[in-house]
Formats: sequence, C-alpha cells, structure tokens
Amino acid sequence: MKLEDLKNFSEKKRNTLHFDYNIKNLNWFNIGGKSKLFYKPDSLKDLSEFLKLYNKRGKIFILGAGSNTLFTDEVYNGVVVKLGNRFNNISKLNDNTVIAGSNVLDKNLSNYLAENEIGGLEFLSCIPGTVGGGVRMNSGCYGKEFKDFILSIQVMDFEGKVYTIPSSNINFFYRGTDLKNDLIFLSASFKGKKKKKELIYEEIERLKNKKKISQPSRVKTGGSTFKNPINSSKLKVWELIKNSVPAKCEFGDATISHQHFNFLVNKKDAKFSDMIKLITFIKKKVFEKYKIKLNLEIVIAD
Repeated sequence: MKLEDLKNFSEKKRNTLHFDYNIKNLNWFNIGGKSKLFYKPDSLKDLSEFLKLYNKRGKIFILGAGSNTLFTDEVYNGVVVKLGNRFNNISKLNDNTVIAGSNVLDKNLSNYLAENEIGGLEFLSCIPGTVGGGVRMNSGCYGKEFKDFILSIQVMDFEGKVYTIPSSNINFFYRGTDLKNDLIFLSASFKGKKKKKELIYEEIERLKNKKKISQPSRVKTGGSTFKNPINSSKLKVWELIKNSVPAKCEFGDATISHQHFNFLVNKKDAKFSDMIKLITFIKKKVFEKYKIKLNLEIVIAD
C-alpha cells in the first residue's frame, strides 16, 4: 500500500489520519494489534475526500463503539474509520421524529428521546453501541429492533458519494440487513410516539434492571456472541451453549460468562487466537449435541 499521498493528506488535515495505530483499546474485548491506518474524520467533506484518495487500495472497516468487534492481533491491512464528534448530533424534526448521527450512542439517543417525550424506543438504553452499528446489525432486545422505528438513513459509499435510503427500500432481518458492506452510515431518522417523560424513564429503568440481572457488566466482553437460531430450536442460544459446553471452558484468558452463556469474556490478556478457539469450540459442541450451526453476532476484523 503506497502511503505518501496519504501522509500528505494527514498533514493537511491536522493529523486526523494515523499510521500503524494501536486498536486494542478501541474495542470492548480489549483485543487487537495495530491497523495500518486509522482515520477519524472531522466532517462529511473530509470523509468523502479521504475515501476518494484512498480509492479502495486496502480493506475498510467502520468502527462504532467497538462493543461487538473482535480484532486480529496481527496488523489489520487496511484502514479503520471511526467517525468523529461531527457525527454525534441529534435533532428533533417534529413531535415524534428525530434524526441522529451514526456516532451517537444508543443510550444517549434513548435519553434524548425521553427528554423530548418520544416513547417506544426505550430498548435503546440497553444496547451497548452506536446508531450506525445498530442500523447495520438491526440491533434489538426485549422484543424490539431498529427496523421498527427507522424512517430513512443517510449513507456514504466507499467512493465518497452521499445519498438517502428510505426504510421501505431496506430488507431488515434478524440482526442484519441487505444493505451493501461498502456503505458508511452517516445518520438515521427515527419515529416514536408521544409519551410522558416519567413513563419513559420508568420503562428505561425496568429494562436496565432486567439487563443488570441477566448480563455481565464491567468486564471485557463483546456482548452477545452468537445469534439466536431461527426456526431450528425452541432454546435460546445461551441455553444451547450452557447445555453443550463444559462449565469451566477456557482458552488462555478467553472464557464464557457464567452470568450469560452467550457472552464471552477476556479475563485479563486474551489473544485473538484464544477467542477464536473458544468460539470454534462452542460451535463444535453445540452442533454435536443439537445439530445446530451457530452464526456469529459479533464482527471479526482480521
């Protein structure tokens, strides 16, 4: 990968483009080596200019909060793009509709909606990610998903072109969409319903307490590791794992949370290879017992 023109771009744009950047601390697993390039654009114009210059000469990975991402310990031979503060705005469009930048944390959007008495999206308070990641994965919990509230999204393709996609043109499915991988989500508009602020906060507290009881916190985890099987099991994926995998299953410092068996944990200094071995072992054991192939919910960047 030739870098001279990119180095000139970095100097021109106040060093927002970094070389051989450590990505270990950018994800919740706290696993990873270095990325050949790391870019945090200040504006839509800068992002478009960079993508045109970069011209797909290597891989491109769009990083949100890093809550569901497992990075390789080897050098990531491409660019990791993390949108900056200019993509962190929320605006109210009318009494029940808002537009949120893709870098907005889901829990912050939940609070904004509560303060503006827009209900229905309280589940966002329990999703550890950003709006952009939520759109990409059609994130959800407790019976609700992003698809239930999205009106449209604004995107930029890898050639730097911007356009809007209405939700009616998107095929949402369980933890995914049919949107192409060469799209960077810039913002999304959401429609809720009018609801009293105190009732919204009551629902948020109920959901957060439910999550606190059932899911680990303050540990190095990527959240839900596998998707629940669709139409192939009456059991949830955590039940399949609990029934199939030995209670004390570890590879290096990679282990399974006993609070929620679909959460894998980096106990101290797990390596990428440790986590991959654990993932592979779990898939093998579940298939041996139930003949069900588990699919990953987390994203692997290698």
